[in-house]
Amino acid sequence: MSAQTQSARKNVRDIAAAKGATPLVCLTAYTAPMAALLDDTCDILLVGDSVGMVIHGLPTTVGVTLDMMILHGQAVMRTSRQAFVVVDMPFGSYEASLEQAFVNASRVLKETGCQAVKIEAGEYAAATVRHLVDRGIPVMAHVGLRPQATNVDGGFKAKGRTEAERSRVISEAVAADAAGCFAMVIEGVAEDLAAQITAQVSCPTVGIGASATCDGQILVTDDLLGMFDWTPRFVRRYADLRNSIATAVNGYASDVRSRAFPGPKEIYTLKKAP
Repeated sequence: MSAQTQSARKNVRDIAAAKGATPLVCLTAYTAPMAALLDDTCDILLVGDSVGMVIHGLPTTVGVTLDMMILHGQAVMRTSRQAFVVVDMPFGSYEASLEQAFVNASRVLKETGCQAVKIEAGEYAAATVRHLVDRGIPVMAHVGLRPQATNVDGGFKAKGRTEAERSRVISEAVAADAAGCFAMVIEGVAEDLAAQITAQVSCPTVGIGASATCDGQILVTDDLLGMFDWTPRFVRRYADLRNSIATAVNGYASDVRSRAFPGPKEIYTLKKAP
């Protein structure tokens, strides 16, 4: 990637400027073709650990590895040009120690060329955010519903519905903000809690199953496109590609079985001698 191409990308200052301004448009991207399609429209492309469920068929994000995230991060960086690219730190890659977090996060930046990493910000996370930011690694925090904690929570459960949960989520958000995260994903919380956090922290917030008052919104692209039979309540489908793909494949299968494909336009013939 040329220096000119890299300099054309949005940077942390551009993202910070979205606080209280035009909402940030954010989507997930895991592959080079999809990143190319989304790049012109999106402010942020997130190479989320949701790739484990969306692309690899895992039941949760817990099984995602650092090598998987780097592989998909490299793919997204090859075809995106202007979007700010964030790569998720997967479960087990940053929790053990500050040193582990830096070694793995720096590897992600160096091997993918992305602009930042994202970590799920539990009570332990503020020190990690500060440690990484002080060493030159921009960090996006993630509070509320934390998919990597699904085994503790017993599934994907919305947060902030009790006073104790609200206090904990606010505390985690404020701590991550104070530690220097440049932005924060708020997932699966009560609408008024997301609005309260957005008003209370200095960094832009990006909602998913949160509130329209957040400084941006993110969805899993495959959910938005209707690639699955079921989608979470907070998803709005803007297409129905699952049925479109099924129709196309059935049409292809019918043409193959009836020998209508390939036809004259899809075959090669011997060139006549001049």
